[in-house]
Amino acid sequence: MSTRIRLARGGTKKRPYYRIVVADIRSPRDGRFIEKVGTYNPMLQKDDPERVTLVEERIRHWIAQGAKPTDRVLRFLDAAGIASRPARSNPNKGEPGKKAQERAASRAAAAAAAAESEGAEA
Repeated sequence: MSTRIRLARGGTKKRPYYRIVVADIRSPRDGRFIEKVGTYNPMLQKDDPERVTLVEERIRHWIAQGAKPTDRVLRFLDAAGIASRPARSNPNKGEPGKKAQERAASRAAAAAAAAESEGAEA
């Protein structure tokens, strides 16, 4: 049986609250789970110690059994020092798209032409 350590959503509309659970990969997000191993409350401040609570002993047990954490849970485990998250690098993430680059180039060319025509008039 393949297991995941993932988030199960609770709380009301616009007030999310998550349980960190170990579940079979085939079960639905908020459905049946094997064990609750922590909580995550995104409504609290980032520096609040109650924002993420983990049962480290059980998490280590499930990782040893082969449970794979999801990306979000792996971030929590990395912050707690339980598991390491590999660094990701996407150097193109901050760059504008192709069409935006073309528009910027055409604007720069038009501005250069306007500046050149002003220089010729003077």
